Formats: sequence, structure tokens, C-alpha cells
Amino acid sequence: MEILVTVTVGDSADGLRDLRSWLVEEPELRGRVGLVEAEPAAGALGPVPEMLQVAFGAGGALATLAGVVIAWLGNRGGEVTVKITRGDAVAEVSAKGVKSLDLAQTRALTTHLAEVLKNAEDTNGAG
Repeated sequence: MEILVTVTVGDSADGLRDLRSWLVEEPELRGRVGLVEAEPAAGALGPVPEMLQVAFGAGGALATLAGVVIAWLGNRGGEVTVKITRGDAVAEVSAKGVKSLDLAQTRALTTHLAEVLKNAEDTNGAG
């Protein structure tokens, strides 16, 4: 199973790098998170991070991924949005939408996000 993660913020490259550092701290995700880079523009010093790619085996750690993304967003200021894509399923979560949640609402959002990604897995027949 492959999941793609993009970050929309003023400097999305730094946002992606920062989110990646949070994700790789989780034992279930360590070694599964890669940085996908775009070709450098003419005159640029190097490639620019474009998205994160998270690879899971059967079952995966979808709840862990969802929990880390939500926790990361809760620590961001301003307009930050994370878009998570698996097959034809797309889920977007924003820092603004996460900041005001209590613990029960945060758990519910984490569960919902993991279910959206899991259902995409079932629909696509991949594992």
C-alpha cells in the first residue's frame, strides 16, 4: 500500500521535511517514509521536496500515520493543510480544523482518517 502526503503552507518544502521528521520518529513508520523530490528548476541549487511517500505492508499502521499527522497539525500555526491520498481516496486536514478539538474529537478524527485510508485499501484490493 502506498500513501502520498502533501503539505500546503507558505514553505511546503520545509513543512514536508518537518512532517517527515515527526513520522520517522514512530517505530511503526520508521523506514517507510520517503521524500519525493521534483527536478530542480533552472538555476536552483537542488531538488525541491514535492511530497512524502509512505509505504505499508498488509494492515499497515494507518492509525499511527493519522495520529502523527493530526498531532503535527495541532502544533502548527497559520494556514497549514495536509492532503493524504491513497488510490482514489483523498483526505484533507487543516491546522485550523485541528486546533480547537478536544481529546475525544481528536481521537474521532484520527479514527475517521484511518478508516478513509483503510477503506481505500479494501476498495482497491491492495494490501
